Amino acid sequence: MLSDVTLDLPVRPVLPALVAALDAAGAGVLVAPPGTGKTTLAPLAVADRVTGRVVIAQPRRVAARAAARRMAELLGERVGERVGYAVRGERRVSAATRVEVVTTGLLVRRLHHDPELPGTGAVLLDECHERQLDADLALAFTVEARATLRPDLWLLAMSATPDTDRFAALLGGPAPAPVVRAESALHPVRRIWAPPPRPVAPPGAGPVDRALLDHVAATVRRALREHDGDVLVFLPGAGEIAAVTGRLADLRDSVALLPLHGRQRGAEQDAALRPADRRRVVLATALAETSLTVPGVRVVVDAGLSRVPRVDLARGLGALITVPVSRAAATQRAGRAGREAPGSVYRCWSAATHERLPARPEPEIATADLTGFALELAAWGQPDGVGLALPDPPPAAAMAVARETLTTLGAVNADGRITGRGRAIAAAGAHPRLARALLDGAGRVGADRAAEVVALLAEESAAGPGDDLVAGWRRLRTGVDPGATARWRAEVRRLRAALPAGSTPGGRADDDRIGRSGGPGGGGRTGSGGLTDDLAAGLLVGLAYPERLARVRRPGGSAYLMTGGTAAELAAGSGLVGADWLAVAVADRTPGAPSARIRRATPVDEATAREAAGPLVSTRREVGWSGGDVVAREVTRLGAIELQERRLDRPERAEVAEALLTGLRQEGLGLLSWTPAARALRERLAFGRHHLGADWPDVSDEALLATAPTWLGPELAGARRRADLARVDVASALRRLLPWKQAAQLDELAPERIEVPSGSRIRVDYSDPAAPVLAVKLQETFGWPAAPRIGAGRVPVLLHLLSPAGRPVAVTADLASFWRTGYPQVRGELRGRYPRHPWPEDPSTATPTRRATPRRR
Repeated sequence: MLSDVTLDLPVRPVLPALVAALDAAGAGVLVAPPGTGKTTLAPLAVADRVTGRVVIAQPRRVAARAAARRMAELLGERVGERVGYAVRGERRVSAATRVEVVTTGLLVRRLHHDPELPGTGAVLLDECHERQLDADLALAFTVEARATLRPDLWLLAMSATPDTDRFAALLGGPAPAPVVRAESALHPVRRIWAPPPRPVAPPGAGPVDRALLDHVAATVRRALREHDGDVLVFLPGAGEIAAVTGRLADLRDSVALLPLHGRQRGAEQDAALRPADRRRVVLATALAETSLTVPGVRVVVDAGLSRVPRVDLARGLGALITVPVSRAAATQRAGRAGREAPGSVYRCWSAATHERLPARPEPEIATADLTGFALELAAWGQPDGVGLALPDPPPAAAMAVARETLTTLGAVNADGRITGRGRAIAAAGAHPRLARALLDGAGRVGADRAAEVVALLAEESAAGPGDDLVAGWRRLRTGVDPGATARWRAEVRRLRAALPAGSTPGGRADDDRIGRSGGPGGGGRTGSGGLTDDLAAGLLVGLAYPERLARVRRPGGSAYLMTGGTAAELAAGSGLVGADWLAVAVADRTPGAPSARIRRATPVDEATAREAAGPLVSTRREVGWSGGDVVAREVTRLGAIELQERRLDRPERAEVAEALLTGLRQEGLGLLSWTPAARALRERLAFGRHHLGADWPDVSDEALLATAPTWLGPELAGARRRADLARVDVASALRRLLPWKQAAQLDELAPERIEVPSGSRIRVDYSDPAAPVLAVKLQETFGWPAAPRIGAGRVPVLLHLLSPAGRPVAVTADLASFWRTGYPQVRGELRGRYPRHPWPEDPSTATPTRRATPRRR
């Protein structure tokens, strides 16, 4: 077949060496930069040497169709003759087809159906460096199939980047597979650094800064002025493409503005890949980085952004995050300008910023939802992927979440092995959640409606603008967007065919009528199962995403709580505001945001929500601490949403005691009434532990809360509510903490009161356990040679000596020293002020007194 092609591309000289390497080793790696012809010429060269069909796998549908069309053109044939293609919902091949271009996902399906790949002589995995999930699986499964079933099968990995050691090791046996490199003969591409004139907001989960989009549009105008040829503009998504196209709308008379992204139907994508009768500006997403050749392009304008999936594992919410482009991807994009002639690339960032960009993009396996990936591994018989030729192992946390989801769906057993139901889910060719909704919902709402809604969920962009899922369903049925409707109908037919024979059609048995009946009309149409279209859509969404069923927090509001426990919010002005219940099909949450943003949903009622998420319905007795008191109730919940509650009049005493303990731990020991006697006892116990050792109880807040079941046990057993805690005799309860020996010694070692020389019994202040205080009038201590000691004589009491008026005049623990040195000064200052009180010169031998001298009459 290659002999029929006269085009001389840079890869052609190495094709004999490539074929020889494959002939010798059976596997190999071809490294060739974009534009060298590897996608179009290598399959033809391989087809000349193998007897079976050559299957070349592409990551994207548009690239698969474009590659087949290009090879057919080189052979002077129509697609479907010696070169054909197959993508989801569309196949163009014939008995004469020798080269078939397929998507990697379709190749994975074929490997599951028959891993021997009968009739196939070679498999070529193109753009394997992109590291999409299906591409990783196709590589791993094909390597194992070749090793165990088809040693004669040629296997070639093709990459546009030089980092090929990993692929060579995976494809080889004891030794790495041979690597053949094609030197690039691309035309030179001049780099033009064109950063925005002012700083722009960094990319993230929100919209791209409008200032950057303005700058991209201005840079396109500059490129049109400064250079000839068509312009290829790289933007992160369809929304940005539409925004920049709108900014360039005044150029339409002289320039064709052509979008190119994955949401378009095939004909629209193909139009962007064909020459036009005037100059073109093709505004594309990352799908134009590799494989595709956009003819006539001499200039690339690169916004420097990519959109990648991210998954919030804890909440089960996914989002597309805008990130800076990697240096490897920027090189690939720039190469588009030099495929046919010397070109230029305008990079909308600085050279300094370029050096800080990541070297290469993250593989999808590191960031994406792995539920479908895990099901593919289970269907292959390797639930953990151990032993497979995966370029990177799947992250453990993401795999654990994926396996839990599959177990809930009944797709895998406790060992991770696929079940019969799991095989049915895998055979549907949709995400496992959507396949579950299709299989379980068809009998309830009818096969036709189930397939229609699941097709809409699988291709969410098909519904068009807005967050009302049923409104999007209505638009597709009525054909408002013929292209979107055509794609949707094709997917509906495919899903309908995947259902078991005998499924209830749902009122439309004629397949030609799929998607042509009247719209939901606000939910009035009732189909199979007696559900309106609104409720049927809600049921199917709930079956797919039971954790996203949501109830409004406040009647008429826009804030919702999902059954999974995540708060969610409708956009301002949404027509869904006020719905009591929603089945949320699409939601995302910006990291750090207090709630998720509802992107697509449909109203449901509580009965439908209960039906869709039956396993999440639970009724439980709850006795706990809430709102500052014991609450005893029986609660029925749908996940995190409370549906109804009933008061429990006679809760179990043990449950009430535990609730009271929870209240103490949450609100503190202040719930108890701490009388002076209770506080004093606690302070004496703290003194004992501080000075006498760990045999004495710890009465810190933390310790008392931890041991509350012990010292408060009887009181908790009889309490019913918060008020009962306030009636507890805390002093008596605290004494339960004392061992018998310490209880007998308490009054001796930590006396509550001490008798002073005057005969008064003065209370000791233990508020500082390190230094107990005795506050006593100075005249009552006359005759005391030294301060008393407590704690078995270990601790001197700190005396606060008071004037006759009760005011402090001295603080000492060394009374003998005070009598000698401090007392004379105090006597001199105070005897004139208090003449009726004794002030002897030698207080250590004086008679103590509590009274003043009587006045003379």
